[in-house]
Amino acid sequence: MSIALVNARVLRGTSLLDGQCVLISGGRIEDIVPAEAARGPGIERVDLGGGLLLPGFIDTQVNGGGGVLFNDAPTVESIRRIGRAHRRFGTTGFLPTLISTDLEVVAQAIGATREALAAGVPGVLGIHIEGPFLSVERKGVHDPAKLRELDESAVGLLSSLGAGRTLVTLAPEVTTPQIIRRLAEAGVIVSAGHTNATYAEVREALRHGLRGFTHLFNAMSQLTSREPGVVGAALEDPSSWCGVIVDGEHIAPPVLRLALRCKRHERFMLVTDAMPPLGTDLRTFELQGRRISVRGAVCYDEQGRLAGSNIDLASCVRNAIELLGLPLHEAVHMGSLYPAEFLGLAGQLGRIEPGHRANLVLTDEGLNVRATWIDGKTEPA
Repeated sequence: MSIALVNARVLRGTSLLDGQCVLISGGRIEDIVPAEAARGPGIERVDLGGGLLLPGFIDTQVNGGGGVLFNDAPTVESIRRIGRAHRRFGTTGFLPTLISTDLEVVAQAIGATREALAAGVPGVLGIHIEGPFLSVERKGVHDPAKLRELDESAVGLLSSLGAGRTLVTLAPEVTTPQIIRRLAEAGVIVSAGHTNATYAEVREALRHGLRGFTHLFNAMSQLTSREPGVVGAALEDPSSWCGVIVDGEHIAPPVLRLALRCKRHERFMLVTDAMPPLGTDLRTFELQGRRISVRGAVCYDEQGRLAGSNIDLASCVRNAIELLGLPLHEAVHMGSLYPAEFLGLAGQLGRIEPGHRANLVLTDEGLNVRATWIDGKTEPA
């Protein structure tokens, strides 16, 4: 049985196309044909009510959701609950993200992710290990007692997932270019974040396999007149990817608009950095013994420091249009195609094209999510 999704405006490339039918079979997009051609035995037609059919969103930085913090319970069930919470807002692929902790907990989280991938937990694409190899000077709300240098002893652990994708956020100055190269050669995607590195240190890391920057502008050395810092190196480098939290608070919109003029848009991707309250009515939660409060789309600790977000990717896409002036297709690509490219999954995800996995999101004109498909299986929002 093939499923024919009809009566929607389908985003393909830069255009929303009417009169198209997306045929799904075996968890993948079988074909895209004129709507009237998709009739006959073995075809179930699904009327999408004139909505927008978009590639499913991909979030590479998901600390929690649905009342769950991955650090507190690095288990398969936590991954499942976090994924379910984010799916309601169009996220059909995500990396559960572990904040700086002991290496024993890192090992547990990697094991749980491996099990989740094997069990086919909807949406999970791998793991993001954010720390503990970070700068004390730029720690943000990460527990300084957990931070450490990255040496040879941890390389095996960080590259041990064996399936999916592993993203590691580190501060280049707490390790060596050679270790970064070792990780990259082992298939780990290395990103710089929570770092006080100099421009020169970042350039050296880029030459040795650094591929991205975690929540650009936040918790990193800034662009100044004499020292470009991490931000300057990130914006100058044409090949690396930059994750950005577009909630209007983590980065002032004018700053992000300037950043988008420095580097091609294909190298920016939306992330949420979401915490447990996402998808719930929670207004406070505990993070490694500290009380965190929710104020709108942003979370803060008791000292007023940023502590992640309470925003979903559909809202980030909407904000990219409203706050940054981006066209719909570009904002959607920042939440789907570009993170897929960053993860090396653009041949499977991020586009509505024949042969791709049927990870899709249906929205109304205001980008309010109505339904999602993950590997062809649907769920209403």
